[in-house]
Amino acid sequence: MQELHGEKPGKSKKERTPMPEQPAEERRKNFSEVALGYTKEDALAEASRCLACKDPKCVEGCPVNVDIPGFIQLVCEENFEGAIEKIKETNTLPAICGRVCPQETQCEARCVLGKKGQPVAIGRLERFCADYEREKGVKTPEAISPTGKKVAVVGSGPAGLTAAADLAKLGHKVTIFESLHKAGGVLSYGIPEFRLPKEIVRQEVEYIEKLGVEFKPNYIIGRIKTLDELCDDFDAVFLGTGAGLPNFMGIEGENLNGVYSANEFLTRVNLMKAYDPDYDTRVRHGKHVVVVGGGNVAMDAARSALRLGAEEVSIVYRRGEDEMPARREEIEHAKEEGITFRLLTNPVRILGDEKFNVTGVECIEMELGEPDKSGRRSPVIVEGSEFLVPADVVIIAIGTSPNPIIFKGSEGLEQNKRGTVVADEETGATSKCGVFAGGDVVTGAATVISAMGAGKKAAKAIDEYLKEE
Repeated sequence: MQELHGEKPGKSKKERTPMPEQPAEERRKNFSEVALGYTKEDALAEASRCLACKDPKCVEGCPVNVDIPGFIQLVCEENFEGAIEKIKETNTLPAICGRVCPQETQCEARCVLGKKGQPVAIGRLERFCADYEREKGVKTPEAISPTGKKVAVVGSGPAGLTAAADLAKLGHKVTIFESLHKAGGVLSYGIPEFRLPKEIVRQEVEYIEKLGVEFKPNYIIGRIKTLDELCDDFDAVFLGTGAGLPNFMGIEGENLNGVYSANEFLTRVNLMKAYDPDYDTRVRHGKHVVVVGGGNVAMDAARSALRLGAEEVSIVYRRGEDEMPARREEIEHAKEEGITFRLLTNPVRILGDEKFNVTGVECIEMELGEPDKSGRRSPVIVEGSEFLVPADVVIIAIGTSPNPIIFKGSEGLEQNKRGTVVADEETGATSKCGVFAGGDVVTGAATVISAMGAGKKAAKAIDEYLKEE
């Protein structure tokens, strides 16, 4: 019988029900999901901790405003079908959100129980409900009376999928244009199987297809058809193209063999399975891997490299652990699996041999100074502290920007100096009439749930716009 690793069982209302997990020594060798999910008994025990507040702050912390006390009460009553229906009133992707959303900084951060103990495990309960529905069979949505209006959605990531689903539920004919061969955007190419199984993504996409949404893969807007041409064919357009253009540091050696952007590395591992020995252009399996960055993408890249057989994987981050933007759970999982954290450290150049292959990273120590504009303390160089970290693979995970191709053939679409689309925060309306935008293409790289929230707001605004036409 497999031993399950997790937190110590709770003994009071202050402590949450532990999540069963693969033991670290086993999971570091496979891509199977780390968190194994609640049993029925686990879910009932955790749901019973909810205080059913009259003024639930947790709902305010959810970007898509799920009725959290409402669905948890239904779990307590063992009405799991009712619970998932309650969640899906506002959240189209519950199986995904239950796995990858940063609940600790959103809904769970507002939970009253968190003031003196551990907040209710809202995300874990959401995942339980979604998985229960998958096992029983997802219901086919009822047909919607068509409005006769057509909406194009560019990009099938979390923002695009959410906007498309909400618009389809309102009776509009929605077509999603996706540049890759599979739908899901970052859900498919960016987040590894051990955090988000691709079967989950596929089933969530199938649900949206059953709403009547049409998917057109391998279709690049800006190449095959311009945005202006798209506007001629549709009554409204939503841009949810994300931020798929990787950022680099601009240091010496970034063009050496063995240096990857996290975007390329994770896409080739997750979507293309390019670690297979039979693959013609196989992703490099390094023995000593250095990952630069401190967010969830850096954790994903480091943990993926470990599963590909690396002997040592180091995360290099210029601030301290408290400043790392990655989810606490991902940091802890990485530590348990043996990832080395080189904090208050910054790369200054990447070294290579005569064949232009990576051999190491020259780093310098940092110390924290005064807070920057984001409120985080700015790192300051410690002079004369240079040292070398051996490496045969380096992965840069310091953020991404929108791909500028969307602006080709898009007269009147305003962008700012960061390359993101300028859009109204509440409606997603852009400077181009009939075009709305949301998610990372507007904000820069952010979370799945924040992109979903933007997609919901834009869908509502698009519906109102279509009614005025």
